Amino acid sequence: MYTLPSKLRLFSIIFMVVGALLLVAGFVTAPSTTAEVKEMMAAHGDGHGESHGEDHNMAGSHDGDNEAHSETQSHDVEAGDHLVKDGEHTELAHDSEEAHLEHTLHQMQNRPWSALYIAAFFFFMIALGTLAFYAIQHASQAGWSPVLFRVMEGITAYLPWASIIMLILLLLSVFHVNHIFHWMDGELLNPESPKYDKLIAGKSSWLNGPWFIVRAVIYLLGYNIYRVLSKRWLAKQDTAEDNRWFKRNFKLSAGFLVFFIYTESMMSWDWIMSFDPHWFSTLFGWYVFAGMMVCAITVIAMVTVTLKSQGYLEFVNDSHIHDLAKFMFGFSIFWTYLWFSQFMLIWYSNIPEEVTYFVTRIEDYNLPFFGMLAMNFIFPVLLLMNSDYKRINWFVIMTGIVILAGHYIDVFNMVMPATVGKSWYIGLPEIGALLFFFGLFVLVVFTALTKAPLLAKRNPFVKESKHFHY
Repeated sequence: MYTLPSKLRLFSIIFMVVGALLLVAGFVTAPSTTAEVKEMMAAHGDGHGESHGEDHNMAGSHDGDNEAHSETQSHDVEAGDHLVKDGEHTELAHDSEEAHLEHTLHQMQNRPWSALYIAAFFFFMIALGTLAFYAIQHASQAGWSPVLFRVMEGITAYLPWASIIMLILLLLSVFHVNHIFHWMDGELLNPESPKYDKLIAGKSSWLNGPWFIVRAVIYLLGYNIYRVLSKRWLAKQDTAEDNRWFKRNFKLSAGFLVFFIYTESMMSWDWIMSFDPHWFSTLFGWYVFAGMMVCAITVIAMVTVTLKSQGYLEFVNDSHIHDLAKFMFGFSIFWTYLWFSQFMLIWYSNIPEEVTYFVTRIEDYNLPFFGMLAMNFIFPVLLLMNSDYKRINWFVIMTGIVILAGHYIDVFNMVMPATVGKSWYIGLPEIGALLFFFGLFVLVVFTALTKAPLLAKRNPFVKESKHFHY
């Protein structure tokens, strides 16, 4: 039986506390008025106020010129016209500045919510991806992986926590506590409103609050019900005298995978793609799936190596680590294939309503956009191409850290441009949310590993798994 080290528990709690404090600080320091936004922009050297100051000075200089040349009535009339025009120019400039400040205010207020959402979804997708990979092992009756079943179960223990957190965040959005989902603004559906959006109104049969939450509940219930039943039946198989529970798990896992592949796509549309309601991609569900799987397998490998370094999992050998690293490599290539397929087709066709998605990210998020491509493709290929490197534990850990960081930035790129726009940077809420959920994830996963033996003893393929060699 695994015992949770006291240092690891303390480490997790410290991360959670520090993360929560930074996250709260991020919410507290978010501006509440346009005046605060103006001060923050001036402090960052935005220059917006200076340009409008020049407009006002130009208007004033025109006034002086008009007064100096008012020698006749006709000149007076002309001067009056100039004054009116200058007044209109100043008023328009002021209105433009106010509109810009109001827009920036909403973006800055969205930022801590977006940071919280990104971190919550990132760790949710790790747990969900692990559950899908676990189901694939049962449905395929794989002979190499049964010695890793308890590790996978430990990681999926985070799924109920993640599901509750995600549901709460979605409910807060539906009840307008935050405004990160643009399509939830009721004015967009009102034909009499100046904010009316015909395209979003046309999607309202799918994108509406009640149906949005109902779908979320269906997804989350399906995932968690499978997790509970599969875990229970695997435990019963440990003490069974036949393979009855193994066979039930096989059928259940096959059925779950059908449910998963449909709902994962819809979940991706709802929870990520709908941040940009004017844009869509038929590859998007697969793209999120690929990122989800590579993150999940990476975490399985990292937890396995960690437990082995502590003297546990003596039945796990280098060939198991090699196979996990092989999956990390393979899904990294698959993710890149989907990224390129989506990007190349949209960019080459150059249809305005499609290409705007990538234009925004290339222009305003250039470093994270291309940086995550290098982290998620070039780095894994260079480090994991060699078969021998896949057996080196510290090599797998190092590559895994880069892959996870790269896919966090990938989720960041999918969410932030639509919710925060140009007002993004890495600060208190981003770091705080990441630390908090990392601490919670580690505490839940490693605590769950203490609840059952680390080997599924009665699985029909466990002997093959113990002696697995590649």
